Amino acid sequence: MNQRPLRVLLVDDDPLVRTGLSMILSSTGDIQVVAEAGDGDEAVPKVTMHAPDVVLMDIRMRRMNGLTATAAVTALPNPPKVLVLTTYDLDEYVFDALGAGASGFLLKEGSPQEIIDAVRVVAAGEAMLSPRTTRKLIGHFVATRTSPRRHRARTGLSTLTEREREIVTAVARGGTNAEIGAALHLSEATVKTHITRIFAKLDATNRVQLTIFAYEAGLVAP
Repeated sequence: MNQRPLRVLLVDDDPLVRTGLSMILSSTGDIQVVAEAGDGDEAVPKVTMHAPDVVLMDIRMRRMNGLTATAAVTALPNPPKVLVLTTYDLDEYVFDALGAGASGFLLKEGSPQEIIDAVRVVAAGEAMLSPRTTRKLIGHFVATRTSPRRHRARTGLSTLTEREREIVTAVARGGTNAEIGAALHLSEATVKTHITRIFAKLDATNRVQLTIFAYEAGLVAP
């Protein structure tokens, strides 16, 4: 039985960007662009109408930016995964979009294969994309965050056990569950159980948010 294609919604105010992304993704055979939106305020209605698996979300748009749109999309019941589209150096909002529940980000100048791979990885449930670059980006923005955010992170840190702190640190460094288990002499299932408990304690929904927390709490240095 053939598996149905991954359904993608493109949200970007540049029609040329949308056209390019659509051509790249549609060339694969296993990814289908089901709809496009020209601004963030169209994202929730398009998600409701077309039920995509993944949303590619631009950050800077005229009416509603990608931060607000990401928060609205991830608040929906059974939301799709959100990948933030960023120009990297210019998009200071990308950090907050990740904090709002985005599963990762894509650089607009990324290669076609990187874009295709990112959609597939996120659709499969992996939250971290290109961990080295993600950590660099998150570290850059965490270094400029205000002290109240750091205070809240350190308060959350106090709720974690020593083992949970080790696992959060390993997640922030890009470790997979299997790699974390091998390093800490735990089974992969045990690592998954710990991460589920950590999510509940920190009110987090994905590994990107754990990475942000680790930087803000001082477990990992920018």
